[in-house]
Amino acid sequence: MSKFTLYNTAMLLIDHQTGTINWSPSSPKENIIQNTRALARTAIATDMPLILTSSQEDKAQGPLIKDLEQIAPEAFEARIKRGGIVNCWDWPEYKNAVLETGKKKIIMAGLTNDVCIVFAAISAIKEGYEVQVVVDAGGSPTKLADETSLRRMENNGVILTSTNQVMAELAEDWSTPNGSKIITIMFEEILSKL
Repeated sequence: MSKFTLYNTAMLLIDHQTGTINWSPSSPKENIIQNTRALARTAIATDMPLILTSSQEDKAQGPLIKDLEQIAPEAFEARIKRGGIVNCWDWPEYKNAVLETGKKKIIMAGLTNDVCIVFAAISAIKEGYEVQVVVDAGGSPTKLADETSLRRMENNGVILTSTNQVMAELAEDWSTPNGSKIITIMFEEILSKL
């Protein structure tokens, strides 16, 4: 397996909605938001493909969090709005958007890990994609639900990662222009808040 880089990878942020974030107490809400912000900013700052999706925005799931609209207005406007399909990979418009990126490596995060991410990540693996799931930019209703979904993904070939880890992997070298952008985002969104 070759490295995930800024040039061969797409960033998929799934169902970071005002309702779904309340269904993810296995991780603190503020951590999910700051990590999601960091991932979205990294994609925008380095011109990585960024695809957003939401499920039933007019129901309990609610709209995507405002942070994504502010950070990535074009991706927000182009977001794939799904009906009730749980596995976004089964929604043709979404899958086509991923195909159109031309990337075979995917970094994926969303809410919840135990419903919205587990099925999409495993589906992508089964279709030949290499997938990393950013565990701390998501969560589940309970720690047990989170641990179970993470184990299930890992058993199916999904790579589990954290926000800082994947940002460092994409940066490769902090002294490059993109590396400098990424470390600045990491400090602003995450490290400065420790």
